[in-house]
Amino acid sequence: MSNTKNHEADTGQGREADTGQGREADTGQADTGHGTALWESRAWRRSAVTWLDERLAAAGTERTGEVTQPHLRPWGTVLTAPTTRGPVWLKAPGPDTAFEVGLYRLLSRVAPDRIPLPIAVDVERGRVLLPDGGTPLGDRVKGAALADALVTVLPEYGRLQRDLAPHVEDLRALGLTDMRAAVMPRRFDEAAHAVGEYAERYGDPSDRDTHRRVSAMRGTFVSWSERLAAASVPPSLDHNDLHPWNILVAGTAPVREVRFYDWGDAVVAHPFASMLVALGFLRDHLGVAPDDPAILRPRDAYLEVFGDLAPHAELVEELELACRVGRIARTLVWERSIRAQGHAHAGEFARAPLRSFASLPEDSWTALGA
Repeated sequence: MSNTKNHEADTGQGREADTGQGREADTGQADTGHGTALWESRAWRRSAVTWLDERLAAAGTERTGEVTQPHLRPWGTVLTAPTTRGPVWLKAPGPDTAFEVGLYRLLSRVAPDRIPLPIAVDVERGRVLLPDGGTPLGDRVKGAALADALVTVLPEYGRLQRDLAPHVEDLRALGLTDMRAAVMPRRFDEAAHAVGEYAERYGDPSDRDTHRRVSAMRGTFVSWSERLAAASVPPSLDHNDLHPWNILVAGTAPVREVRFYDWGDAVVAHPFASMLVALGFLRDHLGVAPDDPAILRPRDAYLEVFGDLAPHAELVEELELACRVGRIARTLVWERSIRAQGHAHAGEFARAPLRSFASLPEDSWTALGA
């Protein structure tokens, strides 16, 4: 999630390297399992590095330096190495997000120009080897220029979603969580239960009151979901964490050769739900109202991609509704991340599911909560 990663992409760009050597004894589990104890073990690293070198050789590339481990979390790890064709990144997600490996294979087939095209994918072992995809957009542009950049970027993302719309059942088969409008009342109940357990065990009276107040909105939420289920735009892939550090750009211009990556939070949902993070982040970054031109221009550029499906006013209403419903998907994906590490080890982020859940009554459709 955007706050969890502190805008640090899962490829590990911009972080201090951590070789992970000498911290754990050889577990003997080189190819299966998950978790930090395994991923920092000598056996797993040896197997992963061997696979990396073999895949590079098959692609006609050679490693030119040490393999380091800049990202090690309970939900996944990343290795990186320099090569004759630039840095490469080996990502190994945990079981809750293992779908990301297969998703890269599907994206490579359906939308190859809009992702860093994998060098190798190993679904059985849960590994994907990626080339360097460019500079994160958040490192390239700041302030008002970010809104200008998103006017160019978001239509590219919308085209990717339209390309993926016919593949919803393929996405579900890969293991992406179903957050389509028709099932969202059930997801609301799941979120209310998870947040309620947290509030009872770790929260204070204010947290428990917030939980009761938002839980009482179930009827309203069901109405939103029913309206969204009858909307004009079909379900597709929702990145669910589309902030500027998960968008890569290459070339000398501010926006060129756009690539989208870090799909570990992705779900199947109404495609417009992606704008909750994309435009909610922009609103917070600029400190403007949701009806500011800096928000409306990228929103409208994105909606143009779907302009053949409904009139503009109808699409705007659909987008705002999708973002409101999408807060429950955000709550549950945050909960999944916290569950992977345990509340005791999550620090300030342990409250993220509660904050997302608490944002449901907010008037602004751009309110992120967390």
